[in-house]
Amino acid sequence: MTDFIRTGRLFRLVGFNPSHRQLFLQSEATLIDGTSTNIEVHIGHVRLMLLQPYYENGLHIRRASPEEFAVLAERHGVEPDEANYTWMLDPDGGSFVVASPPDWREAEYALMDDRESLYKGPWPPDFPTESGNLF
Repeated sequence: MTDFIRTGRLFRLVGFNPSHRQLFLQSEATLIDGTSTNIEVHIGHVRLMLLQPYYENGLHIRRASPEEFAVLAERHGVEPDEANYTWMLDPDGGSFVVASPPDWREAEYALMDDRESLYKGPWPPDFPTESGNLF
């Protein structure tokens, strides 16, 4: 399993669909941070989450360490069998999600044309992309 690390970018919470328990985070290409790609993160089957509305310095999504999980289990009643499904979202450990493994997609903004999201429309698209998941 590889962590998802994208530092120096602004990520924001762009959606949560409670009926499907899906969470979406996005970092758009901006001149301010000198980026040219859009990055979207999807997390499904969300059972519990503690989030910020935005992450100014990027994301570092990784599985919770045993020490972090012990604290979360005590504070939030996370069950022991959910340890492999508890994901930390930032380096400081202030945000977490209990859910299935996150996945992500990234593409050059200019190539996306009028497509609003990499998760809407056919996949893979007819332009170059990168994608992955954290199994």
